[in-house]
Amino acid sequence: MASVTRFSPGHAAEDSRLVREARGGDASAFERLYERYARVIHGVVLARVGRVDVDDLVQDVFLAAWARLATLRDPQAFGGWLTSIARRRAIDHHRRAVETTELPADLEAPDAAAPRAEAIAVIEVVRSLPDAYRETLVLRLVEGMTGQEIADRTGMTPASVRVNLHRGMRLLRDRLQR
Repeated sequence: MASVTRFSPGHAAEDSRLVREARGGDASAFERLYERYARVIHGVVLARVGRVDVDDLVQDVFLAAWARLATLRDPQAFGGWLTSIARRRAIDHHRRAVETTELPADLEAPDAAAPRAEAIAVIEVVRSLPDAYRETLVLRLVEGMTGQEIADRTGMTPASVRVNLHRGMRLLRDRLQR
C-alpha cells in the first residue's frame, strides 16, 4: 500500500533544522535525530530480520545516514529517507545471510520465561504479514508508538497508519487463532 509522505509541521521543521545543523558538523544534532528515530528504525528492522541482528543493523543504518546526510535533498523528509535506508539494509542483510543463528526457543537459557517465547512466536507471525502491516504493527506493538508517532516518523499519513494497523491486527488475530 503506497503512502503519501507527510509530516506534522512541527516535526518536519524540527527535523529540517536538526539535519541542517548535523550537515554543518553538529554531532549533537544528529544524536537528537537518533533519539527521535531509533525506535522507528528498530521496529522497521525487527519487522524484517531476526532479533539477534537487529541492534547491529540499527547502528549500521544510522552510520550510513550520517555518512550520506549531504545527499538528502529535502531535510524535512528525513524520517522517510531514514526508514528507506533501514528497509534496504534489511534486504541486503538477507542477501548476505547464509543461515540465521538464532536458537530455537527450547534451546534458550533455562531462565527464559514462557511469555518471552510467546512474544518471539508472535513476532514471527507478524513477520509473515504483508510489509505495510508488518512494519506498522511492530512499531505499535513492540516499540509502543502511537499511530500519530508512527505517521510523524515514517512519513505515512495518519489515515494510512490507522488502516494498516486495523487490517494488520485483523490478519494477526486470524493467524494466531489458527
